[in-house]
Amino acid sequence: MKITLLGTGTSQGVPVIGCECPVCTSADPRDNRLRSAALVSAGDLNILIDAGPDLRQQMLRARVRHLDAILLTHEHNDHVIGLDDIRPFNFSSGRAMTVFALPRVGEEVRRRFEYVFGHPIPGLPRIDLLPIDPAAPLRLGALKIVPIRVMHGRLPILGFRIDEMAYLTDVKTIPDEELDKLEGLKVLVINALHHRDHPTHLNLEEALDLIARIRPERAFLTHVSHEMGRVEETGKRLPTGVSFAFDGLEIDF
Repeated sequence: MKITLLGTGTSQGVPVIGCECPVCTSADPRDNRLRSAALVSAGDLNILIDAGPDLRQQMLRARVRHLDAILLTHEHNDHVIGLDDIRPFNFSSGRAMTVFALPRVGEEVRRRFEYVFGHPIPGLPRIDLLPIDPAAPLRLGALKIVPIRVMHGRLPILGFRIDEMAYLTDVKTIPDEELDKLEGLKVLVINALHHRDHPTHLNLEEALDLIARIRPERAFLTHVSHEMGRVEETGKRLPTGVSFAFDGLEIDF
């Protein structure tokens, strides 16, 4: 079983349009970041976490030939606006794409993609939108997926634990009762925006504090801004067992 980090950047991506900072002009491919998304693969089962504006490019780059389901963490554009690009998977599989989301997020997806729902026109995406109960695990094939309730500033969103891996993005705080669901992790993927305080995202210091509380065997920092600094330089100052994630990184767990 593995997770492939398809994108590890913020809502703007890196490089940022018009920016000539050392990160945005870096020749190191690890400093190039598409919008955050991940692919969990277990045997023949492929599960996508989030479908942002770079979905088409991410699917092509990772050579993803089929998807079984999509999990949405929340409704912000950089996590859902690529849903239109699922059409090739509809065509190849002959079925609607199963998309799991909180009921609030599902309502927003229906509003934003109103043309998809209730219009059986050839060529449109086909989405089977199913609600997530944050208090109950999902079952997809042999996989047990545990929703983790976290706060994106004041907005309740979801992370996911699958086996001994957890994927948490756009987190600012985690309730204590949800931290209990993260015990015994081999791999934790968690966001770290930059060095300064931010109202809706963990900064680097806060992310490292949370990692120290959760105590996974390995931790990878995602949803990273160009303001974090270059991976080659800033990465040397991270604690043992903690690394910056980068696009295309494959992690076995």
